[in-house]
Amino acid sequence: MSDPDESSTASSVDIHAICPKLINLIMDTVFVVDGSGVILFVNDACETLLGYAKDELIGTPIRQYVYPGDLDSTMQAAQRVISGQPHIHFENRYLRKDGSIVNILWSARWDDEQQVRIGVARDITALKQAEEELRFLAHHDPLTGLTNRHLFNDRLETALRAAEREHRPLALLYLDLNDFKRINDGWGHEAGDYVIKDIARRLESGLRKSDTIGRIGGDEFTILLTDVSEPSSVDASMVKIRRILEVPIEYKGEHFRVGCSIGVARYPEDGDTARQLLNTADSRMYADKRKVE
Repeated sequence: MSDPDESSTASSVDIHAICPKLINLIMDTVFVVDGSGVILFVNDACETLLGYAKDELIGTPIRQYVYPGDLDSTMQAAQRVISGQPHIHFENRYLRKDGSIVNILWSARWDDEQQVRIGVARDITALKQAEEELRFLAHHDPLTGLTNRHLFNDRLETALRAAEREHRPLALLYLDLNDFKRINDGWGHEAGDYVIKDIARRLESGLRKSDTIGRIGGDEFTILLTDVSEPSSVDASMVKIRRILEVPIEYKGEHFRVGCSIGVARYPEDGDTARQLLNTADSRMYADKRKVE
């Protein structure tokens, strides 16, 4: 048997009085919305989530806080909830009071007795950012942000299929920095990393938006040129690359001159597969390097 004093204490507790306090202790945001989409109640956590105080939200349409790009899918989800389908793990974006975007994970259901939609919202912005960073790093070089070998090869394969289908040429450049080892060995990896990042930024700013630039090794870069209907445009790109890399790189009072060796392979003259073009451009790059050694 339970202790009489314990039974007396339990029976004297007003659960209905405690519930609002419990709701405001929840770290996730609780929303109660009527059938027309007007907010009837939010707990204290809403201010952390959206930046608004409770009094600013209550009585306003919840749709006005939804990120415009997600409004249609959000309204469709709301209608499914109202029709009696509980919605668990629905993701969308809302606009905070300061104009920033917050990613939200929702669970919601319709209370038929009270004719209201009850939802619990969790901020997953940090999680989405971490996922996006992981996706980026899976396909990009972490030092320069350029496409990595895997993504570059995928884009080259895609470009080759389009070139074959549309009967148009493309070109692949294989670029290797000259005398980079001297900088890396003489001034350290920090200086070497600085030079690589500077080269990457120069290539990005100096080439066309349609060109794909990849870093596939320590000081090796590949460049995919797809808009090359005029053969001379490939030569012009190579001249431009050599010119923008001729400008000395300043690092902690030192001025490094970093030239480059370039090999080029053209589709369809030099092959019709990614491997053939990469091997041809690579061998021609080494032939170009031997001229300056």
